[in-house]
Amino acid sequence: MSAPLTYDDIVKNLDDLPSLPAVVMELLNSIDQEEVDISVLAKKVSHDSALTAKTLRLANSSLYGLQVKVTTIQQAITFLGFQTTRNLITAAAVTGCFAQGQCAGFDHKRFWRHSIATAACAKVLARQMRFNQDYAFTAGLLHDIGRLVLVACVPELYGQALAHREAHDCTLLEAERAVLGIDHVDAGMALAEHWNFSDTMRLAIGGHHDPETPGAGFLAAIIHVADAMVHALDLAQIPDGLVPPVSTVAWTALALNEETCLQLFRETELQFGEIAMVLLS
Repeated sequence: MSAPLTYDDIVKNLDDLPSLPAVVMELLNSIDQEEVDISVLAKKVSHDSALTAKTLRLANSSLYGLQVKVTTIQQAITFLGFQTTRNLITAAAVTGCFAQGQCAGFDHKRFWRHSIATAACAKVLARQMRFNQDYAFTAGLLHDIGRLVLVACVPELYGQALAHREAHDCTLLEAERAVLGIDHVDAGMALAEHWNFSDTMRLAIGGHHDPETPGAGFLAAIIHVADAMVHALDLAQIPDGLVPPVSTVAWTALALNEETCLQLFRETELQFGEIAMVLLS
């Protein structure tokens, strides 16, 4: 077996990854900022016709229930608000950013189905918790982004990690650590640093498997529970997908009961279908 990968090995490869449009980087970097010149950003996004088209299709979906049809990014901001529109732009850009890599055992479409479902579930959970729904949606969408980093940087090794999981019936994290020496959380954190994600996003990506870590934050708990719920619902249709163990601390923090869970499941399934249709078409 080759020498284990290190965090620095991944960092060295990040410059070779596809980059997001500059305006999307600006949106991600400003997620914690209140003062943003909306008209300037709307104008910048409008210069990318493919990104604009995808964003507007999402804005006009029944997910947002608008009574009017929006035809410009500025209109979307007016009717949906800046944070929600920023969310949609980010979702449209990120899902189209990574090319389908040559990695044995990795299903690009199933990966995005799971990420979109987690985003939808996290958004519903956040509303229930009176937490920022836009942060939750974006963090849910990006929580496993480290997997795409590993697929792009070390496709053969990552294929071996996926085979190891199948052979040993273990969790993905265990398989990644056994074969690579690092896992997709490490790779996701490396990308979050490289792309200058806000602290809010970094904490959620870094803590979504271990929300009990001191300082992980409440958003990590939301993403952790959403991730498990989506695995249980099997919206991504992953063969033999194991439902990851749920942190008692995170579950207790969210104080969910059976009735609330059933409602969450229903809403997640409805929202997922709508979002996936636009983002994966």
